[in-house]
Amino acid sequence: MSEFSLELSEDQLQLQKWVHDFAEEVIRPAAPEWDRREETPWPILEQAAAIGLYGWEFLAEIMMNDPTGLSTPVAMEELFWGDAGIGMAIMGSGLAAAGIVASGTSDQVLEWVPQCYGTADDIKLGAFAASEPDAGSDVAAYRTRAVYDEASDEWVLNGVKTWITNGGIANIHVVVAVVDPDLGSSGQASFIVPPNTPGLSMGQKFSKHGIRASHTAEVVLDDVRIPGRCLLGSKERLDARLARVREGKPNDRQAAMQTFEATRPTVAAQAIGIARAAYEYSLEYAKARVAFGKPIIMNQSIAFMLADIATEIDAARLLTHRAAWLGKQKKFANAEGSMAKLKAGRVAVWSTERAMQILGGYGYVTDHPVERWHRDAKIYDIFEGTEQIQQLLVARAISGMRIE
Repeated sequence: MSEFSLELSEDQLQLQKWVHDFAEEVIRPAAPEWDRREETPWPILEQAAAIGLYGWEFLAEIMMNDPTGLSTPVAMEELFWGDAGIGMAIMGSGLAAAGIVASGTSDQVLEWVPQCYGTADDIKLGAFAASEPDAGSDVAAYRTRAVYDEASDEWVLNGVKTWITNGGIANIHVVVAVVDPDLGSSGQASFIVPPNTPGLSMGQKFSKHGIRASHTAEVVLDDVRIPGRCLLGSKERLDARLARVREGKPNDRQAAMQTFEATRPTVAAQAIGIARAAYEYSLEYAKARVAFGKPIIMNQSIAFMLADIATEIDAARLLTHRAAWLGKQKKFANAEGSMAKLKAGRVAVWSTERAMQILGGYGYVTDHPVERWHRDAKIYDIFEGTEQIQQLLVARAISGMRIE
């Protein structure tokens, strides 16, 4: 077990600088254009792939080969400091990869995860399709069905998924579907939909308030037939799990909850990157902007706002690094991953709003990036578990009671 330390290792410091340099030199100059275009920034993905930043090897290195758990939030903060939309375009395939690793066999991981990324010369995308039009936080309400055709050893998928990063344009789609509707969330399984499978199509592409360089759309599944081997895990393991649930035996979902909790510090670090970008920009603006004969930072009203922003960002980062370490050690006790995500999302929204206030009218126009960061920040109160869902998880953890 690794000891928790606030001091980053030499490898982590090098990682931090490497990602920061790419964010500063490549992502930031391109961010306004791709925000306006609301399209996947393929040229940026190509540059990221060329240096090894876009690819399954990078995620494996920072997630699996670091006993402290801190490399991932360190990298995510720098990447999203560059731009959240482009950062999400680079990291979006990781959602599919994580879904495969969480539920798949070792053979499935080796076969499908690399296909979520392709190669530097032939980039591919992955998509994780869980949420539905009438079921986001309420995972037990999913309606997308997967029915097994024993005669052909195929699964047949029907339904609509929504809010899907890379939805409809991805090479590999990982789809969560219901195999036994009587068992609620316990009757679900995950499936791989391979490239060019008939029946899968893109529905509505969403024009979003923020993170616009990240493609978000519906995924429509119309009699999508996939081989039996595309069930993540195995048919035997699924049947055994469903049988236990039908017999009234407890379905051990603690491993899944540990997985979700472990990924939340990654999302929290993304939000911190946005908040830090706005803080640094507004700090420099306040030192350079002169009003009434002196820099506006000389006014306590401005200086105290900046002091509060700096304090809140540090608090969120400390929670996030603690949660990342606890997740790596499998030592969560009170939903610390949810605490980090809850705090970081709130800090990102509040910090970017305060940064806009410091810039005044200039903070409201597209000549300055603060308004874009403010738009990007809000999603961190919503996706990967809303602010209220995080509160619920923390409340259940600290009380030991099934709070509804």
